[in-house]
Amino acid sequence: MDTTTTAHLIGGPRDGSTLDVEGEALVEVEIDGMMHRYIRTTKQRDGGPLYTYDGMVAPDGGEPGVEDPAARVASPRADAEGHGGTH
Repeated sequence: MDTTTTAHLIGGPRDGSTLDVEGEALVEVEIDGMMHRYIRTTKQRDGGPLYTYDGMVAPDGGEPGVEDPAARVASPRADAEGHGGTH
C-alpha cells in the first residue's frame, strides 16, 4: 500500500515547497549540514497536508557554548543516518 503524499511546507528556508512524505508527524530537510524541521498540521492544501516550520538543529544536537549538548535531543534523521554524536 503506497502511503506517500505530497506535503506543502510553510515557513523556513523551504517555504512554499512541496515534499513527498509518508505520513510522518515530523519531517527533516537537510540544508548545508543543518537539519530543518517541519511539523504536520491539521490543515491541508490541494489535498496534501501542511507542514509548518519548527526550526533548525545541528545533526548532533546542541552546540557547546550555546546550550548543554547532553540535554538536547539530536535529529532523529541524523541519528538514523549515523551522523548523531554523543548526546
